[in-house]
Amino acid sequence: MRELNRRTFILGGLTAGGVILGAGVTGGRSARAALSSFPFRLGIASGDPTPDGVVLWTRLAPSPLNADGYGGMPNRDVTVDWQVAKDEGFTQLVQSGSVVARYASAHTVHVELAGLQSNAEYFYRFRAEGYISPVGRTRTAPALGAATSALNVAFASCAHYESGYYTVYRRIAEENPNLILHLGDYIYEDGPTSGTVRPHATSGEIYTLADYRARYGQYKSDPDLQAAHAAAPWVVVWDDHEVENNYAGLVPQEGQTQPRPFADRRADAYRAYYEHMPLRASSAPSGGSMQLFRRLRWGNLATFHMLDTRQFRSDQACGDGSKTCSDASLPSRSITGGTQEAWLLDGLAQHYATWDVIGQQVFFAQFINSSGTSNMDAWDGYTASRSRVQQGWVDRAVPNPVVLTGDVHSAWANDLKLDYASSTSPVIGSELVTSSVSSGGDGSATLAVATGMSDDEAALYRAYAASTNPHVKFHNSLRGYIRASIDQTAMRVDYRAVDKITVRDYPAYTLASFAIEAGRPGLQTA
Repeated sequence: MRELNRRTFILGGLTAGGVILGAGVTGGRSARAALSSFPFRLGIASGDPTPDGVVLWTRLAPSPLNADGYGGMPNRDVTVDWQVAKDEGFTQLVQSGSVVARYASAHTVHVELAGLQSNAEYFYRFRAEGYISPVGRTRTAPALGAATSALNVAFASCAHYESGYYTVYRRIAEENPNLILHLGDYIYEDGPTSGTVRPHATSGEIYTLADYRARYGQYKSDPDLQAAHAAAPWVVVWDDHEVENNYAGLVPQEGQTQPRPFADRRADAYRAYYEHMPLRASSAPSGGSMQLFRRLRWGNLATFHMLDTRQFRSDQACGDGSKTCSDASLPSRSITGGTQEAWLLDGLAQHYATWDVIGQQVFFAQFINSSGTSNMDAWDGYTASRSRVQQGWVDRAVPNPVVLTGDVHSAWANDLKLDYASSTSPVIGSELVTSSVSSGGDGSATLAVATGMSDDEAALYRAYAASTNPHVKFHNSLRGYIRASIDQTAMRVDYRAVDKITVRDYPAYTLASFAIEAGRPGLQTA
């Protein structure tokens, strides 16, 4: 989207200096002078569309990397004006208003719009103390149950800042999708890592609210990430690195030293996550917890069931990592928690739409690596939980379940089965696993064990090459994203990749394409 110059742009008769006031806009030169510089350095965003609205987001932060977590803003609340229009030039204004950005919330803004036309495109922007934000494009969902012919979606995960540039986000923005899903690891909490392309601003791992705010400030300062947020509404869920690697509920990573109580650290991380995401007030943290699992309906075409597989999970069986462990199959263990599991199965039973899409974080299908072990941090560490969900959608005659996954820093296409050990067990669904935005470095274009591959990625590759998991239909370890074109007859999927993210601005191309036909479970080569 076009970025607007704050000093030359005219806002409905209001100059950027604030001399002439337009509808729904307040402020002037003297107020602007109170801020040290342009406050919209983290861009803008929208998310969680409904048939008549969407959430608009921004944060005022002239100096986003400040260690105190307040982004260089004065210790006072600030009024922020917003506008929504049918056109990018804002000649067809449809709504406007004001909201107070609170100092206590690091001057973040969440505007929950309502009363808009369904299935429609809009443009939005903000103004604070004489400064004008960039413009974002968003859209509303179709009316509930309305006949809906098509939807273009892109989804991604795992964007480690130190590992490389965010070219993947730029390429997603250029796709002009209707909706973008982010499946976790939006930030990374760690300290310095090997192979650093661009360093984190803080020298060590982050633990406090101020730390997390500054880390989000650095990530969201990236222009390619800002372009993706400005291109379309996002639907977000977290994974582990928004708090700490491989944490489970209130249990920190195995063997990790905690300089403060983990419950306090998690509460601060959840607060910072909400502050920086285009989420509704219903997701605001309360008592150290956060309501993130939720459902998004897109007419009669698709229902998105967005899961949280971190906050309510049982601790990993036999510790973290790849292991063989009988405890992984205990019925008492859950990766979602009982309440969320019941919520998911109830939603799947409603048959709201042709496609039921489960957006979640960690590898869902069974995967046995070359050493004969499985990842205890994924659904293989919670096999009873997976069986209940899969059997649940079979019992409820869900015709077209598709699981979307991130986390593993490589791309996979998997058929789903009730019994992965049986060659005659029928295919009951599909899993689409996106590679990372940048985590893991450049990856490998040849599927060979290459420099930059982690040991886990190398083991995954060897297992795939040995055909020990016949339900796996595709694997690649380049960085990238998935784009999906969904209609009433099929979901057509392209695995998109870039050759390098350690160098800026590589082009994206399609590695493989698949189709999932409505009423015919499993992946077909497109």
